[in-house]
Amino acid sequence: MPVLIYLLTDDGRTSSLLAGLTFFLACLSDFFDGYLARRHDMGTEIGKFLDPLADKLLVVSALIMLAAMEDPRVPAWLVALIVGRELAVTALRTIALQSGIVLEADELGKYKTTYQMFALHGLLLHYPFWGIDFQSAGTCFLWVSVILGLWSAVQYHVRVIRQVQAAPS
Repeated sequence: MPVLIYLLTDDGRTSSLLAGLTFFLACLSDFFDGYLARRHDMGTEIGKFLDPLADKLLVVSALIMLAAMEDPRVPAWLVALIVGRELAVTALRTIALQSGIVLEADELGKYKTTYQMFALHGLLLHYPFWGIDFQSAGTCFLWVSVILGLWSAVQYHVRVIRQVQAAPS
């Protein structure tokens, strides 16, 4: 995360490419960490809580830096909406955990994360490379991730409310 933030203090083409590569490596290591934990049945309750939190820190850091840049500028209100959603879901996970409910990522939340990762790759690169307009692609993926994120946040809240109500008093 600190390397990504540092790279995003420069909006040049080389820094953009290095930021995209750094973000890609972070996503790749997160994928393999989860894959190995599931494959070898090494998942823990704390891991189920901390892994999404680490993902959120990386995403939020990138979005805040992108909102501060002149190009590619991500609207600050959109970043606030995304961060608000992430904080609400993280708070909900904490509340659920205190009630004995482990709230793992659901399928819709995973789709949101996938689109968000594609969006951030495009926005971090934001220069045309290999004839691809990464800025436009990143913006499209970001909008899809916002819609999926808001939808999944509602589903998380409904699921927790139902589980808390169903729990014996």
